[in-house]
Amino acid sequence: MPILNSLNELHVEITDWRRKLHQNPELQYDVFETAKFVEEQLRLFGVDEITTGLGKTGLVALIRGNGGPGKTIGLRADMDALPIEEISGKPWASKTKGKMHACGHDGHTSMLLGAAKHLASTRNFKGTVALIFQPAEEGGAGAKAMIDDGMLDTFAIDEVFAMHNMPGIPVGEFAICHGAIWASTDEFEITLTGRGGHAAYPHTATDTIVAGANVVTALQTVASRNTNPLESLVISVTKFHAGTAMNVLPEQAVISGTIRTLKNELRDLAETRLKSIANNIAASYDMAAEVHYKRNYPVTVNHNTQTDFAADIAAEIVGENKVNRMAAPNMGAEDFSYMLEQRPGTYIMMGNGDTPALHNAAYDFNDEAIPYGVSYWVKLAERALA
Repeated sequence: MPILNSLNELHVEITDWRRKLHQNPELQYDVFETAKFVEEQLRLFGVDEITTGLGKTGLVALIRGNGGPGKTIGLRADMDALPIEEISGKPWASKTKGKMHACGHDGHTSMLLGAAKHLASTRNFKGTVALIFQPAEEGGAGAKAMIDDGMLDTFAIDEVFAMHNMPGIPVGEFAICHGAIWASTDEFEITLTGRGGHAAYPHTATDTIVAGANVVTALQTVASRNTNPLESLVISVTKFHAGTAMNVLPEQAVISGTIRTLKNELRDLAETRLKSIANNIAASYDMAAEVHYKRNYPVTVNHNTQTDFAADIAAEIVGENKVNRMAAPNMGAEDFSYMLEQRPGTYIMMGNGDTPALHNAAYDFNDEAIPYGVSYWVKLAERALA
């Protein structure tokens, strides 16, 4: 089965939805108008059941097949945009200053709506498709919020699947891998507190800037000297705030950043070493260190059976030579990881073509990719629930 024949006409409609959503981006959990639009379309399609308000503004729609009882699979799309000023220059560019769909969630939402319209009209499957429209993927852990509201248990979801567009992969191609596909993402803040003083008399003070510079340098040894070179660990210091005057040694310095790993044991190691380095360097400079470490999204780990299944579905649509089954993991992060901790499933990437990168102010979802994404969702649902 290549592209669905019905998508020739539906493609135009889905593109219209996508561009409307692109013009009206909303952030985090404040996706009220987006969720309203999704709900309105789903009701027009005649889905069996819609539950709103999950994870604050998320919603789940159920479509029951004509084949009788069976399992329930969840198909997830994210709805939120990013706080970026768009410079794409497209006619459908964002109408809201400082907000734009720079990650293609408008495309994800529209493709799942297109699949919903097709599946609601055909229902050529057993069991139930649960369409998950999620808020706050961009740093807000909307997936976890929906899980905490009982989504997986309430709808007895057995498996979960997600898809993301990816610039650099040609349109009409897919990429996936077994195991870790997206990294965990943690945040840290180290506050060094010493004795401030006059810069002309450094011996009367404790220099938090020199100590902080040593902390920054030493943190890089965690990846280079404490972990296997073949494993992935990124520790990036992204903020260093200290001082207010040219001739004053500041009493305090604050160092912040992010840590990314593809293994939970490396996540534990990084946290332990960071705290040890900060505290020991601070002590060697006769000052105190206060470390705040926040664990955010876990590693997104694909399950083997569902990964093979998803790759097979993609290959049926575009051909085996256009499916990369051994894609390199990405050091970005995804809150679909929370769903994969609770249920078997997988996450696949779909080509967006030669476009600006995700989270770039010039980015735009490639509407030519729509037929491939919708066909993937429909075929996956029908085959998983055969």
